[in-house]
Amino acid sequence: MMRKWDLFLAPYKQAVDELKVKLKGMRNQFEMQGVHSPIEFVTGRVKPLPSILHKANKKNIPLDKLVDEMQDIAGLRMMCQFVDDIKKVVEILRTRNDFEIVEERDYITHKKVSGYRSYHLVIRYPVQTIDGEKKILAEIQIRTLAMNFWATIEHSLNYKYSGEFPKDIEDRLQRAAEAAFRLDEEMSQIRGEIQEAQVIFSQKKESKGSD
Repeated sequence: MMRKWDLFLAPYKQAVDELKVKLKGMRNQFEMQGVHSPIEFVTGRVKPLPSILHKANKKNIPLDKLVDEMQDIAGLRMMCQFVDDIKKVVEILRTRNDFEIVEERDYITHKKVSGYRSYHLVIRYPVQTIDGEKKILAEIQIRTLAMNFWATIEHSLNYKYSGEFPKDIEDRLQRAAEAAFRLDEEMSQIRGEIQEAQVIFSQKKESKGSD
């Protein structure tokens, strides 16, 4: 049985590996041009089998429909310093021709009730295998570091409480989400100062390295 699942998940693992290289390559290109990169870093993962089965049961997705109906078995996260960087990254991804964007969900302009903010792209990505091309769904989440910190904590608490948060925890999470967003807004106001400081720091680091 596990061999069957390993074979099923193999294209997803391949997609994550390939997309991580490609998306990290975008950051490298900005750095080589000596301009601000809207991408801080990129991570990726394939959803663990227990999580796949749990979600399939929760969403009433038949196992033979996973390929078409579960969009986040392969998941990528792109972290940005500023909210405006997210818009830039989305614009770039829209121009790519190595995958097809099938859905966009803007949880920044339209946050979830919980306070969750992020920008999601669902893509259809072609994977080349020995049995031919397989097009699979993958989800790319684009968010700031502050948004990611909140989402990581919320995700952990969600497992603890199985999605049924006590009222006081729910209220605190919502306040924390707003605090994280205010932090993003404040950082955006002094974006120029931050970027100038980062350039100076990078130059000093390079100077020391060449001594």
